[in-house]
Amino acid sequence: MLAGLWEAIASMLKEIPATRPETPLLDAIDSPADLRELAPDRLPELARELRAYLLYCVGKTGGHLGAGLGVVELTIALHYVFDTPVDRLVWDVGHQAYPHKILTGRRERMTTMRQADGLAAFPSRSESDYDTFGVGHSSTAISAALGMVVGRRMTGGEHNIVAVVGDGAMTAGMAFEAMNHSTHLDENVLVILNDNNMSISNNVGGLSNYFGRLWGSKSYNFIRAGSRKVLAMAPKALRAADQTEKYMKGMLSPGTVFDQLGFNYIGIIDGHNLSQLLDVLHNVKTLAGPQLLHVVTRKGKGYSESENDPFGMHAMGKIAPVAETRQPDAAAATAAAATAKSSPTHSQVFGKWLCAAAERDERLVAITPAMGEGSGMVEFSKRFPERFHDVAIAEQHSLTFAAGLACEGLKPVVAIYSTFLQRAYDQLIHDIALQNLDVLFAIDRAGLVGEDGPTHAGSFDLAYLRCVPNLVVMAPSDEEETRLLLCTGYQHQGPAAVRYPRGKGPGAALCGEWRTVPIGKAVQRRQGREVAIFAFGSMTAPALAAAEQCDATVFDMRFVKPLDEATVRAAADSHELLVTVEENVVMAGAGSAVNEMLCREGYRKPLLNLGLPDAFLEHGKPPDMLRKVGLDASGIASAISARLAGSDIGRGGSRQQHGEAGSDG
Repeated sequence: MLAGLWEAIASMLKEIPATRPETPLLDAIDSPADLRELAPDRLPELARELRAYLLYCVGKTGGHLGAGLGVVELTIALHYVFDTPVDRLVWDVGHQAYPHKILTGRRERMTTMRQADGLAAFPSRSESDYDTFGVGHSSTAISAALGMVVGRRMTGGEHNIVAVVGDGAMTAGMAFEAMNHSTHLDENVLVILNDNNMSISNNVGGLSNYFGRLWGSKSYNFIRAGSRKVLAMAPKALRAADQTEKYMKGMLSPGTVFDQLGFNYIGIIDGHNLSQLLDVLHNVKTLAGPQLLHVVTRKGKGYSESENDPFGMHAMGKIAPVAETRQPDAAAATAAAATAKSSPTHSQVFGKWLCAAAERDERLVAITPAMGEGSGMVEFSKRFPERFHDVAIAEQHSLTFAAGLACEGLKPVVAIYSTFLQRAYDQLIHDIALQNLDVLFAIDRAGLVGEDGPTHAGSFDLAYLRCVPNLVVMAPSDEEETRLLLCTGYQHQGPAAVRYPRGKGPGAALCGEWRTVPIGKAVQRRQGREVAIFAFGSMTAPALAAAEQCDATVFDMRFVKPLDEATVRAAADSHELLVTVEENVVMAGAGSAVNEMLCREGYRKPLLNLGLPDAFLEHGKPPDMLRKVGLDASGIASAISARLAGSDIGRGGSRQQHGEAGSDG
């Protein structure tokens, strides 16, 4: 009966609603307490309304779609069975938490999600008491839940703690480190494995469902607990019984590995069967010790486009109204298409460069920790499948894997987002830089990323990279510079990193020629008078625009490490004010490298360091975010004018001045 219901739902939701759907049952749910007032037979209807409303909201705001659609029933069941927020739900990553937000008092604010001053794209402790742990990076939920478990014990609490983890997040070592620790703690905790890619289980048949219900039933676990008490008198018999149970589960389910880690494995459960979910959760809630409930869901459930393309529909941009997308005539449409075609994203530039480099050098091997599509590697993966390795969500492994390849004389290129490279910092230092291995890092999403907020922003890479010995650090100013610096980093013998922003650059023409530039050499882009601007990466374009207002000299620095000290020295000798500007935190960033060099050589010059402030910047549109922190052309020019007006520059002074970040400068 339920299977037929879901088929009907899927057939109804073939398009994302353009207007708010009718959701009378959902509209009455302002908190999980309201949800728990419903009779169980009303919950499938609520799931239908929740799924339709979720589609409508994501159509308005953009965001992660597939995972949320897949956990509608699971989210309802969790809030129905557990007394949230007293009981803690810890969501891993947060892609799957949109239904959770809707049911926990944020329904009418969902259309503000990922917009300035609106809801965050991920769970946030500052946003709601129901968001027990802030997330954005994967595989943290079990560790956080175990910390809460110990906190509960130390404070005398009795509440339940549940971690909901996607199967993709289980590929990260951190998840298994936490599970291993749980055996030592032996406390009550429930981990729900949301298997939405069928990567662990190939099918959900009647036998699997039967045993899943059996292992989660009160009768089975009552007999199990009683038997263990009796057998505790004979340790050898108890160990034999444990092994027998594990082998039985191993023959009938994929849960052996979890049993070996000390969890009582329960599964496989149909994650779209509300009646079954409620029964199992009610029973598991009463069990002692670490429990793992294996739930299989379908990513994008209930929306045909997402079900048919779960990877392509993992996330989506907002759907513009028809009036916004209509072109006035064919000529305008052609012109717009030509403009879009002529201006690729930095990720697309990298993807084309990667294929060209692979054609030139058979030693090239491309690696990514689950960021292949976002990094522009789809074409490479099809053309050079034997040289493409997506190691899943395993950033640490991806770097040491690259190190091993380099030891064999190959040329690994690791494509990774700035925010996720943070997770492999030890491997970067210990396994690659310390050994001076020949690995190129293509660091995407450097700087502000906009709607995904501070968890995904690449605000720190210049600071944490430039202090590492042996590492060349580059920041291209436009699309062609991205290509040139990738060539340069690849030809360099040793570790090198090229960091570039999300999206499109200023629209520089691509020549396509394989060419390198001298390492550690900047380029002068404009000659001015008393002010010299050292621009790093994406800030070169706004710096050039600002320079027109204050007649400044502009250097595209290209290299953060090694720094072009000769250029800095010459500029210091011929200009009255030195300005650094970067889309990175000022503290320990590229500007600090300039400061250190000048201080070391005894220069006493007025300095102004512009960059991101010492704060986590909330989500919004990148141009608006840059404007707010003074990193657009107007903000840069204003900061320079204020420094000129408020100092003795041009009147013979020589005292050193250090500015602050952004608009504080």
